[in-house]
This record gives sequence, structure tokens and C-alpha cells, in this order.
Amino acid sequence: MPITGLDRACLEAEERAQAGGLPLLLVAAVALIDIDGRVLLAERPEGKAMAGLWEFPGGKLGIGETPEAALIRESKEELGIDITQSCLAPLFFASHAYEDFHLLMPLFACRVWQGTPTPLEGQVLKWVRPYDMGGYEMPPADAPLVALLQDFL
Repeated sequence: MPITGLDRACLEAEERAQAGGLPLLLVAAVALIDIDGRVLLAERPEGKAMAGLWEFPGGKLGIGETPEAALIRESKEELGIDITQSCLAPLFFASHAYEDFHLLMPLFACRVWQGTPTPLEGQVLKWVRPYDMGGYEMPPADAPLVALLQDFL
């Protein structure tokens, strides 16, 4: 079977990674959307990288974990809410090279969950109208997702 341009690009990316390129970090994020159309943002707490910046809740994928499973786990650990996989709709993704790693982050939308989001890890939570999200300083990987989410909502 012939190698397509996409296959070649994937093979070249893998070769670069093996030759000392940036490690790939897989993170999943969720745009929780309430009944009023607001989106939940979390401020990264002191002591964490990029403290003070606002982000979509979520976190790193564990070994063998799907993005959906990571969001279900992270939502329980960080926010004290229960989400079912059927309520997670994939929307967009971010691909961003930081200094020490390359981040790949799918963003899901979720409109249904059980419980009230509560900051369980020292973060500040804020419900924000989509058109106001641009006023919150976000990590470089999250920021481009704002315009896409605004257009979607």
C-alpha cells in the first residue's frame, strides 16, 4: 500500500520525536455550558505552571486512558461533578508547542452533569458569557479555542 502525504508527515513527526524533539503531552479539556449559555473557566492556582491564567477544566490523560475517560475522572477530582461519556461532544482541538513539550488537547462540550461544580483543587471558578471569554488571560494553547467556541455557541 503506498504511503500518503499524511502518513509520511506522521512518520516524519514520529522520527523527529524519537530524535530528541519535544515530548507529546495529551490533555483533554471540557467547556461546561450551563442553562444560561455560560462557560465554566478555572483559574490556575498558585504553585502550578501558568498560575493565574484561566483555562477550560480538564487534565492529562493517564496511560491507556481515553480523552472522555480522563474528563470524567478529572471532573470528579477537580470539580466534584459526575459526567457521563454520552454527554461529552467533541468540538475542537489545540496543538501547541511549549518550550518543553508539545500539547495536543481536544476540547469537548458538555451541557449535562450531576452536581454543582466546586473548586476542589484550590482553583477559582467563574461562569463566563462566551462573548466575555476574550477578556480572560489564558494559556497559549487554550486562547485560540475561545473564538471557535464563541462562533459555535
